[in-house]
Amino acid sequence: MRIVLGVTGGIAAYKAAELARLLIRNGHEVQAVLTRSAEEFIRPLTFASLTGRKVITDIFSSASPEATLSSSVEHIGIAQEHDLLLVAPATANTLAKFAHGLADDFLSTMYLAFTGPVVLAPAMNDKMWAHPATQANLELLKARGHHIVDPGTGFLACGTLGQGRLAENEAILAAVEAALQPPLRDLTTEHILITAGPTQEPLDPVRYLTNRSSGKMGYALAQAALDRGARVTLVSGPVALKPPVGAAVIPVHTAQQMFDAVFANLADVTTVIKCAAVADYRPAAAAPEKVKKATASLNLELTPTSDILAELGRTKGNRLLIGFAAETSNLRDYATRKLEAKNCDMIVANLVGGPDSGFESDNNEVVLALKSGEFIDVPKAPKPEIANRILDHLARLRA
Repeated sequence: MRIVLGVTGGIAAYKAAELARLLIRNGHEVQAVLTRSAEEFIRPLTFASLTGRKVITDIFSSASPEATLSSSVEHIGIAQEHDLLLVAPATANTLAKFAHGLADDFLSTMYLAFTGPVVLAPAMNDKMWAHPATQANLELLKARGHHIVDPGTGFLACGTLGQGRLAENEAILAAVEAALQPPLRDLTTEHILITAGPTQEPLDPVRYLTNRSSGKMGYALAQAALDRGARVTLVSGPVALKPPVGAAVIPVHTAQQMFDAVFANLADVTTVIKCAAVADYRPAAAAPEKVKKATASLNLELTPTSDILAELGRTKGNRLLIGFAAETSNLRDYATRKLEAKNCDMIVANLVGGPDSGFESDNNEVVLALKSGEFIDVPKAPKPEIANRILDHLARLRA
């Protein structure tokens, strides 16, 4: 496939050189387009050497009348000749220009003429990322069907800690490959109820028991199911994520609230995916006022919460039931036990607590345990890719 790689003016521009190499290694032709600001961080010669193509840096590239006329329509030719537009890094300024149709350089002018899939990988200061103007622009771009590869969280070039780092090149590459695939609409007859995120069990009006689940896996499943044509109900614990557009979202906090929400919304559900990390125990009684710190030890009496997955297994009827098992050891043994004990059709088991996978991470690595006794290893990949692998097997189970 032929890809336009737009590079804009941020410190992460240097990472785009390696991204260009990865795209070429995956069999794509790459045409680099650098904004003037990007040239302050990385030179066009780097991309010319990697891609073997002239790098476009300006809408008017020559002083001669003939070249000026040719260059002035080059953005139309580039837009028509290429299959996908990728901008990495995409600055807040570029997002704003794209969102509002401003065209004052080659990249933004070419964008207005481009009709193929667009993948945007933002990178900026965390305060700029969180600003309402930036978030509003992102919503406009998402509404147009553009693919946004959210930035990661970590130390930024400005010295602060927060969300704004350019996503890893592997995640960007996965988004590009997904965007180039024809839309798979194999779940149009499904109404999938997905649970996501943690639960919070109050100790007193200030404190609660919870876990490290970010909700990213459940939200990735919801988005992937929507993309594949399913109707989606998302029962979500408290997370810092934007709900997928098109999903019916039911926010909850406690395990009991999640239990009640799941069973109140099962009427025409055909598949349940229990991805949430639900608390196994809650305080026997939450204190009505804040418990004050004292020198003496504090003993908590805990009582089991309602087992949502087990109850679904007892009452599922013709529904497909997929559960998750977050474990720290003996993955296959625990997955098999849970598959049988909870009457599931599939268990998605993953090791948690390791580096760059599982809880709080953008990546996951799972084993799918099936009723047939088969185990399917899904190697580490961005959670949207893992989500689609899970849904692939859901489609096979349904078939």
